[in-house]
This record gives sequence, C-alpha cells and structure tokens, in this order.
Amino acid sequence: MIKEKVKQFIVENFALGTAPTSLGDDTSLVGTGIVDSTGVMELIGFLEQEFRISIDDADLVPENLDSINRMVAFLQSKGVADLATGTGE
Repeated sequence: MIKEKVKQFIVENFALGTAPTSLGDDTSLVGTGIVDSTGVMELIGFLEQEFRISIDDADLVPENLDSINRMVAFLQSKGVADLATGTGE
C-alpha cells in the first residue's frame, strides 16, 4: 500500500502519460529526469503529509529518495507501516 501510494503520486505528478506498471520500482527518479530538484521538494511535501512524518535535511540523500523502493524502505525506517500487509510492500 505504501509503494502504491508513492508510485501513484509520482506517475500523476511527474511521469505524465506513463503507466504505473512501466515505472520500475528501482528506477532512478532523478537520474532518468522523472523528478528534478523542484520535484524533490514537492515529493518531500507529499511524503510528510501523506505519511505524517518529518523529513530532516540529513535525510535528503539519494539513498532515501531516488527510487520507489528506496522511498518505501526510508518510510519504513521512519516507522511507517503498511496497513494492508504490515511490510510496506
């Protein structure tokens, strides 16, 4: 459920015209140009609001935010649990 919410947001806001199934979970969002630096700030705002977390400046690294799978792992490390499965998958 976490992954689906994140992917849906990215497709609807950045990868216009892209089917959610064609966006790979490990695709580099910045490296492929799907998300630029301004988009990263929009993405952070979404993550903070949607999952009720606070993202510190120290957390703003590619290891946390550059792909869907990395974002899911980061959210889980912040204590966000997937309500459907409890795993974030």
